[in-house]
Amino acid sequence: MNTLLNARALAQPVEDREKDHRRRLAAAWLLSAAFTLTMAVYGASYYLLGAADRPYSPKHALLRPSGSIGIKLGILGTMLFFGIYFYYFRKRWGWLRSIGVTKHWLDFHIVMGVTAPIIIVCHAAFKFRGIAGMAFWIMVAVALSGIVGRYLYSQIPRHLNAAELTWQELKEEQEQLAKHLATQKIFVHRDLTSAFRPLPTAEQVRSQNIFASLIYMFSLDLSRPFRIAALRRRALRAGGIFMTVGGLFPSGKDDIERVVQMARHQAALTKRMVFLSRSQEVFQLWHVVHRPFSYAFVVLAILHISAALLLGYL
Repeated sequence: MNTLLNARALAQPVEDREKDHRRRLAAAWLLSAAFTLTMAVYGASYYLLGAADRPYSPKHALLRPSGSIGIKLGILGTMLFFGIYFYYFRKRWGWLRSIGVTKHWLDFHIVMGVTAPIIIVCHAAFKFRGIAGMAFWIMVAVALSGIVGRYLYSQIPRHLNAAELTWQELKEEQEQLAKHLATQKIFVHRDLTSAFRPLPTAEQVRSQNIFASLIYMFSLDLSRPFRIAALRRRALRAGGIFMTVGGLFPSGKDDIERVVQMARHQAALTKRMVFLSRSQEVFQLWHVVHRPFSYAFVVLAILHISAALLLGYL
């Protein structure tokens, strides 16, 4: 059966598979957002009450942790969080490893990791005490560290077979981009170089402490859209600048956007090259932090569920 599924997957063009994945991922994020909005609208009148006033609310029997809705939210949130571990199991179970692409599994791993704490917050009715409170804050730490981990993962370029690109391959790709940019006639060279702040050398990055490097790398990614917008504005007239909201959105002009995309890719690639060794180092350190938090949550969640069962809440 798995062989048949793999054959069909390989027969489907990579671009089509990516489009299908993006649609499924967008649907998952929309579902998560819809749930959050629904609970915010429906539960606000109850969640904003003080502990002494909640028993008098008509929603108390529904939304308290042991209520008919609250208990279901706890079950759903726990199931969702435990579902996150399928990403880990995939690396160890051959039949799971043969299904899909690692990156796609990671994307849904993150969706569940972000959505589960929101559901658990609603289950707990924004009250965190005892073992349940400890489990919640550990779960938040897992979710936040997971977001950081996903960012670090994206900083380490990889082939489709997940092998890391060598420095030489990165250098060759950078040089190829530079040749293409040198032949374009839309922007002068000064515009392209001034659009991005000067980067430190790899040696300078290695001399920084880990957290300073991570913050600097993150700031470069945050500022890039605005620097790209500044570059785009150089090629647009007033009307085009207005329609693109100051250059933040594509202009619709293929010749400009082609060069802009090359410049963006070169800036991102150069940054990855400079921070490559530090990204790998931080990524290894991240594993040391992320996994113990994950395991600690499992232990506390089992203790909480066991206590709920013994006390007759389930």
